[in-house]
Amino acid sequence: MLRRFNHVAFRCNDAQETVDFYTKALGLPFAHAVTNDVVPSVKMYCPHLHLFFGLDDGSYIAFFEVPTAGPAIKDPNTPGWVQHIAFDVADNASLLEGKRRLQAFGVEVLGPVDHEFAHSIYFFDPNGHRLEMCHWLENEDSDKLRYAQGAPLLLKQWMERKAKGFVEPVPEPA
Repeated sequence: MLRRFNHVAFRCNDAQETVDFYTKALGLPFAHAVTNDVVPSVKMYCPHLHLFFGLDDGSYIAFFEVPTAGPAIKDPNTPGWVQHIAFDVADNASLLEGKRRLQAFGVEVLGPVDHEFAHSIYFFDPNGHRLEMCHWLENEDSDKLRYAQGAPLLLKQWMERKAKGFVEPVPEPA
């Protein structure tokens, strides 16, 4: 039933700054914009501009500038590395080109980080959203099948471990 993302949407602080970052630093096409004073789905007065940037698979990453709403608030109980947006890149050369391009735009970049199954770089957009460019090292259908087959066992092991509680490892004596 669900084929792919149509779009995922996030909040932005400033529409022009967001357009500049996603088009100039990341090279995404500015594909669409919609503005309304009343939100069509909930019939609430909330002037907004909805921005769409296109990805190669036909999906979009989108942002709302909502100037009459209070400032966005990060969840203080969620570590900063958890919530992020990961973009797929074709290969390590693309990953390194992305890093070069971001740094030329003045963006601080962490990585590449070797995750064994993937290489990634991490950075923030001007809205404070943590972003990742990720190159999966194993792209064969057999690897995807192996990951899918292993996922239920990892979940079962996690649930058992969680039921026992988490204890930080005791450091080895020096």
